[in-house]
Amino acid sequence: MTAPSMAALAAQAFEGARGRVTPQAPLGPRTWFRVGGEAEWLFQPADTQDLAAVMRNLSPELPVMALGACSNVIVRDGGLDGIVVRLARGFSDVVVEKDGLIVGAACLDATVAEHAAQAGLGGLEFLAGIPGSIGGAVRMNAGAYGSDIATVLDWAEIVTRDGSIVQLDVSALKFGYRRSGLPEGALVTRARLRGEAANPADVATRIAEVRTAREQSQPVRARTGGSTFRNPSPEDSQRKAWQLIDDAGCRGLTLGGAQVSEKHCNFLINTGNATAADLEALGEEVRKRVLNHSGVTLHWEIKRIGKAGAQP
Repeated sequence: MTAPSMAALAAQAFEGARGRVTPQAPLGPRTWFRVGGEAEWLFQPADTQDLAAVMRNLSPELPVMALGACSNVIVRDGGLDGIVVRLARGFSDVVVEKDGLIVGAACLDATVAEHAAQAGLGGLEFLAGIPGSIGGAVRMNAGAYGSDIATVLDWAEIVTRDGSIVQLDVSALKFGYRRSGLPEGALVTRARLRGEAANPADVATRIAEVRTAREQSQPVRARTGGSTFRNPSPEDSQRKAWQLIDDAGCRGLTLGGAQVSEKHCNFLINTGNATAADLEALGEEVRKRVLNHSGVTLHWEIKRIGKAGAQP
């Protein structure tokens, strides 16, 4: 598709939009790895109705992708074609109910855990150990410390590719390990998370324990993402991904400006001058070495999106 026709389709989609539209928006500074190219168009909708209206105007030829906190993603150096949707201020409300919270998709997971503690709701403490936002957590069924989104979700509100606003209960999302059955092209806008009555001080203590455990075991102060690879299924290996990586001699391995963390070797680090290509190539090298050493194929948990190419 030529640039003028792409621009015309984008102008049609954004006609009447109340949110912020930024052409050629740099994405690297928004990602936890601090790498990646530009979004052809970055759209930050004002609210759910604004997002739905743009999606209804959106030509099927124009790609669209949602990005949240960008904690578990590598944006490739060539950037992203089409429209990147980033939910922000209009999607960060938290409504406390007797036995749960209704939270906007832009809410950070750790912030939701704090709201639950203040409301005297237990069962959501694990969210304090997950970097990212609720929208991404629902999409990938994020989990840690013995729980995951599928365990606590009642329903999720989504905007579909045709602009419909739909509420799906947990059974309709067909959750699996680090995946969901969200419709193709759908964007999560809200979710209801279930909690149990608990002493606020006890919940706060458990959150502090989760944060301490994460601080001690993960390179949280580095330019990194979440876990790089999913843990293998039990039939493939009884060992976790980090153990397989360590056994294959990859702890501290470097490629360009990318490094396998010395502290937790299922994390990749941008040591300061890495490109997205460095990080992805290092991950593939780790996969190759693990396969050669143990016969186990690791699968990426970090999402790698966009086009390869030199960073502008």
